[in-house]
Amino acid sequence: MDAKSQRVISGLLLFALATLQLGYARNGPNYYGTLIGPLQNYAHGIKGIVYAVDDATMFIKGFSYDGTGPDAYFWVGNTSQPNPDGYIVPYPESDSSTDPRVLEAYNHADIILRLPGGKRIRDIKWLSVWCRRFTVDFGDVIIPQDLKVPKLQVLPEFSRLAHGLRSGNISILDSKTIYIPNLHYDGGGPDAYFWVGNGSEPSRFGIKVPNEMGSLAPLRGYQGEDIEIVLPGNLTVYDINWLAVWCVEYRHNFGHVLIPRDLDVPPALGQTKITPPWWYNPTSSTPTPKPVSNCKEMLEGRVQVMWQLMGEDVQIRVSGRIKEDQYVAFGLSGREGQAEMIGGDVVVIGYDNRTGKFIAEDYYMSDFAQCDGKRGVCPDKRVGGRNDAVFVHGERNNGITTVTYTRPLRTNEPVKDRMIPEKETSVIAAIGHLNARGEANAHERFDKTTEDIRIDFTSSNVHECTNSLYNIPDTPEIESWIPAVITNQDTFSAKIGPTGSKKGYSRITGTPSWGIAWYINDLLIPEITVVRGRTYTFIVEGGNDPANPAKYHPFYITDSPEGGYGQKTEAQQMEQKVFAGVKYDDGYPYPTAAGRYCEWFRTTVDNPDNYETFKSFFKTLELKCDQGEPGKLVWTVEKDTPDLVYYQCYTHNHLGWKINVVDAYRSQGNINRISQVMSVFTTFVTSIIALLLFSR
Repeated sequence: MDAKSQRVISGLLLFALATLQLGYARNGPNYYGTLIGPLQNYAHGIKGIVYAVDDATMFIKGFSYDGTGPDAYFWVGNTSQPNPDGYIVPYPESDSSTDPRVLEAYNHADIILRLPGGKRIRDIKWLSVWCRRFTVDFGDVIIPQDLKVPKLQVLPEFSRLAHGLRSGNISILDSKTIYIPNLHYDGGGPDAYFWVGNGSEPSRFGIKVPNEMGSLAPLRGYQGEDIEIVLPGNLTVYDINWLAVWCVEYRHNFGHVLIPRDLDVPPALGQTKITPPWWYNPTSSTPTPKPVSNCKEMLEGRVQVMWQLMGEDVQIRVSGRIKEDQYVAFGLSGREGQAEMIGGDVVVIGYDNRTGKFIAEDYYMSDFAQCDGKRGVCPDKRVGGRNDAVFVHGERNNGITTVTYTRPLRTNEPVKDRMIPEKETSVIAAIGHLNARGEANAHERFDKTTEDIRIDFTSSNVHECTNSLYNIPDTPEIESWIPAVITNQDTFSAKIGPTGSKKGYSRITGTPSWGIAWYINDLLIPEITVVRGRTYTFIVEGGNDPANPAKYHPFYITDSPEGGYGQKTEAQQMEQKVFAGVKYDDGYPYPTAAGRYCEWFRTTVDNPDNYETFKSFFKTLELKCDQGEPGKLVWTVEKDTPDLVYYQCYTHNHLGWKINVVDAYRSQGNINRISQVMSVFTTFVTSIIALLLFSR
């Protein structure tokens, strides 16, 4: 090799080394993040190269697996090597971490893995393809302790040169995605665009960047909006020195920000899904509410809904002034032109205390009744469907719960999900409590939309929100009505009636109500006292039509404070003990105490919380009964019955309350008889003493 050739090769090597050191190699199409290493193959043809995309995301290039493992998942942990103490990384990501899908076969596929539950790559030491059933590691890669993970880069704000341009600190989310918070611009430039290029400052030698809607139309005005823009074509942030708002016609720079040369941001592999990321503010741990495009208020300002069209999906942010155990339901009305819950397709958002996670769960409402596992207000997944709401982010600040999610315009579940039309459509919203399953319980009459509210999810520049959500005072705690008590009775009537808003069922029991509850002897969920060895009769009028869950409430007695025996799994039924109201046919349980339907209905529409006592509230009720005969439950209380049991509904949770079980000598009747005997005895003794004294 001659000297000239050696000099050329040396120059090329030096150039390549300089390029790598400066980070320009990240510009190429083969940049996938920081290399972790190849997956080692121990079984089932595992292959793939693993990269760290950001602090919570990994990318597997060319993943292969034959799919024949019976219970295989992506599996991570922080032990020295893969073992059963790890946890699943759901794939596809839309699968719930509580019910993930077993891995299918893949042949040289590109896969993005997001760690669940707020976990970070720094929290794990390995990634494995793991079979839980046989505790076998099919293949793995060890994560280096000193791994440097790409992360978003926070830049200064736009310089303020013209037309009121200003912003918050601009962030580079990945190599193509730039986030601009709190953007202000008066829209007065005749030919202004987002504009990028090279050099020490903006110039006419630049490139237009589409706006947050993907349009190359001249920029409109912005009033404190948070947006994302994506660099066009193969352009990345490693190719540019600045981002500006630039007027092409007059070659005028309205303001700009410089792009550093030493960036180490995540690659653009599709992992950045938040457009725009309303929840993210790199300068503050508590984001300040700002007016955002496409915002509408509901329920007297207690709920705000923001939306943005993203191709074939709609991204929605729902904010509600609710308590930590409450939810907001928002979605499509069951009937165009009015607020109809039945047939509605909604997403329930909130915070699940059981798991410590925010939720965005797809619901379908087939009946105005608690979900019994088949019908009612049910999560789609519980009745054989799937959750089409993809959770993006959740937070709770200053009494306001906010959850961002996406859902498709189209769906493959036409029975349980409605298509979002590309025009105005009727929407509904409601506030209620989450039950023990983390599912939506009933809302009160005043906590749902009643007017026809319409939204065009393909629209833009809908500004119908104020700051009322953040100015509404918290609702003070309300004392319950005095709980009712029944003793010394052998026969009881059991009907259905309203729960009494915040003063009734939920406040008395400390558990969420569905909106209806048992009325025993025309009292709202009274505590009943019974005596061991005695027989009691319950005349039941809770409905006997299994096809109508809203009017099917068989009565039974159990040790469960929740009830709902008929909707439980076999394992869950084994955890309950039933004392009356359930029999078995070939091993299958069925209720025995179901009669015609009788319900106490409100005759007024005012708030039940306005009534000081249940007695005054009861005067507003009117009894309505269907045709038919009542059912009957006869219960002889056995000697081994626990001190506390419950009367409940067989098909639904939390409709009943307590039965206190006492021994005969403790019953009030015996106590009264003993008191009478003691009184007679005392009178007799007193007479004897008086007679003796007189005889002296």
